Amino acid sequence: MTAIISEEQFDDLVIAIAKEESDFVKNMLENLHPEDVSAILYEIDTEGCIYVFQLLDLQFCADILVHLDEDVRKEFLKNFSAEEIAEWLNCMDSDDAADLLQNLPASRQEPILEYTDDEHAQHIEDLLTYEEGTAGAIMEKELIKANVDWQIKQAIDEIRLQAENVEKIYSLYVVDAHNKLLGRVSLKKMILAHDFVRIGDIFTDELVTVKTTDSDEYAAELMQKYDLEALPVVNIRGELVGRITIDDVVDIITDKAELERQLMSGLSEEVEEDDSILHLTRARLPWLIIGMFGGLVGAQFIGFFEADLALLPAMAFFIPLITATGGNVGIQSSSIVLQSLANKSSTIQYQENYSSRLFKVFVVAVLNGIVIGLTVFVFSYLIERNIRLSAVVAIALLSVVILASLMGTITPIILDKYNINPAVASGPFITTANDLLGLAVYFGTARWLY
Repeated sequence: MTAIISEEQFDDLVIAIAKEESDFVKNMLENLHPEDVSAILYEIDTEGCIYVFQLLDLQFCADILVHLDEDVRKEFLKNFSAEEIAEWLNCMDSDDAADLLQNLPASRQEPILEYTDDEHAQHIEDLLTYEEGTAGAIMEKELIKANVDWQIKQAIDEIRLQAENVEKIYSLYVVDAHNKLLGRVSLKKMILAHDFVRIGDIFTDELVTVKTTDSDEYAAELMQKYDLEALPVVNIRGELVGRITIDDVVDIITDKAELERQLMSGLSEEVEEDDSILHLTRARLPWLIIGMFGGLVGAQFIGFFEADLALLPAMAFFIPLITATGGNVGIQSSSIVLQSLANKSSTIQYQENYSSRLFKVFVVAVLNGIVIGLTVFVFSYLIERNIRLSAVVAIALLSVVILASLMGTITPIILDKYNINPAVASGPFITTANDLLGLAVYFGTARWLY
């Protein structure tokens, strides 16, 4: 049950929907944010959701649809005609409308567009031509622009006309007669300027732009770096074709973070809790198999040193400590590198200063290893009263911390250099590799000192 409303209110709402008490349902839902209403609808059956959509106004329904999960929305829209869906599309920004339409079967897209307003339908069709994952695919066509030769009075009149279709206005984009983007002018400057001042006399050409073919992640990085609320999009000829707003960038950043979190957790593809059993199994199984083979190899490692364990059984007590420490250190190191690689400016620093970075990692690892090694030496000696065994464990831990730190640092950088998602190196891969490395170092140290 969602926490947007109380359980008692939710029960009252369900009863009101079942009894078709329209005034009660409308009053309760219209006082909530559309995203909150979408969360409530997940808890209501399909018939109830259809009834709710028949009560609420078009704009509110359109806003609710934007916040619904794509798969849920796709199934839900099967209950409505092309004309009904088109009415909601007309109330959406072009980018949201394109996302909704793209998620529907191709056989439904054309009939819906036929009922959509001509200009809006053209905008949606333009957006659908761009490849998924590009800036062109996530931009919206609605924006405010003015010709460089216009006077302030004419520009303001045009803003009033254009603003009917634009929900949020951040600044005015300045173009020439051929729609080539020249710069922008703030609304504050326009308000303070005299009516007959030319736009060309007050605009600034200092403008961050992105091309339609650039990746959506690159667009998100630019907006993060320069703290932008909107980013103009141009085609290969430099013509202004759209803009990307902050709400679209938040979605991209969130999706990327979620994907990398899942990769670091050992999931090979994007999954959600309500996905099918087959999908969840397929996502988890590859890395589990890798971990299983790593465990089998680790068992073989231990088998090679069976004679050592027979002579000194107490060594077995410290095997989990060695493997766990190596895995933890490797994950810590790789996570720090991944944070830096996510920032392109930090990536450049990594590429230019490999030696200094690795030296810093080495020094930190040595200090951590010494502290951990000395701590374990004291405790193991108090438990086993065997100074040689305590020395083996301490030296092995020091070595494992250093090697795991270097491996956790280098592996993501190498993968990133070869255009492989470095997040895949931060989960079971590094953990399993460091388990094997730790066992080899541990038993190698034991043979050296005994």
